[in-house]
Amino acid sequence: MSETRPYIAQRPKRADGQRNYDAILAAARRAFEADGSDASLEDIAGQAGVAIGTLYRHFPTRAALVEAATRDGLAELVARAERPAAAEDALETLTDWMGQAVRHFSTFRGLVGILTRSMYDEGTPSHAMCTAMHRSGAALLDAAQRAGRVRADLTPDELFDLLSGAAWVRENAVPGHDGSPRFLALVLEGLLLPDGAR
Repeated sequence: MSETRPYIAQRPKRADGQRNYDAILAAARRAFEADGSDASLEDIAGQAGVAIGTLYRHFPTRAALVEAATRDGLAELVARAERPAAAEDALETLTDWMGQAVRHFSTFRGLVGILTRSMYDEGTPSHAMCTAMHRSGAALLDAAQRAGRVRADLTPDELFDLLSGAAWVRENAVPGHDGSPRFLALVLEGLLLPDGAR
């Protein structure tokens, strides 16, 4: 029996196909930011200047379109985790990365739920990138724990639960009342080891 793999949208090889792909992706990002993950695919196709069939040819499912629209942000989280020099403070590196993760997870309404499901569902298009992002965050957490800056009993899964909570707060904030920075600051207070415990 052949293994079923999730569809991951690939950039087309022909120039006209590339133009359509780029136009759909740009329109999707605008629509998702304005209307959330349930934005109308028909409207996205119209904004991109293509027929709905063309959209489906490039992105056969909504999940495939969301994956393509958020892939760069997840890739940047992975790359950011791999960039720190050894001399950098492990806690500062982790907290900076956590802030970036919360911002990406809440790029548009509904994304934090999609990414949370994708972390554990191998059948979703975003699973592979979410898994890589999870590994990169776990490595930063481990470095901060080994440096004695963060409580040792915090697991990577718990870290991502906390990040998802902060992202949900940001995603659902009313304009001008984003409580996620304070939420994340309070989370960090609970993670830190007191000076005398190091």
